[in-house]
Amino acid sequence: MAVPKQRQNQSRRDRRRGNIYIKAPNLVLCPKCKKPVLPHTACGYCGFYKGKEVINVMAKLEKKEQKKRQKEIEEKSENK
Repeated sequence: MAVPKQRQNQSRRDRRRGNIYIKAPNLVLCPKCKKPVLPHTACGYCGFYKGKEVINVMAKLEKKEQKKRQKEIEEKSENK
């Protein structure tokens, strides 16, 4: 089995580890509801992708949440 002949110094070790870190996700705003979403994915809040509804988000919600979400959507459409 291979064994290193000499110890690596701190700067070499830290340069290698400099690329190992968590990057912030690249988010874009949904054109319909203006919530941040990952690019090239359907919005989890309104269910739209490229101007078409691909997920029926309202069907997954309870009645109380449906009314609240519908009210929010109507308010945003009135403000435009």
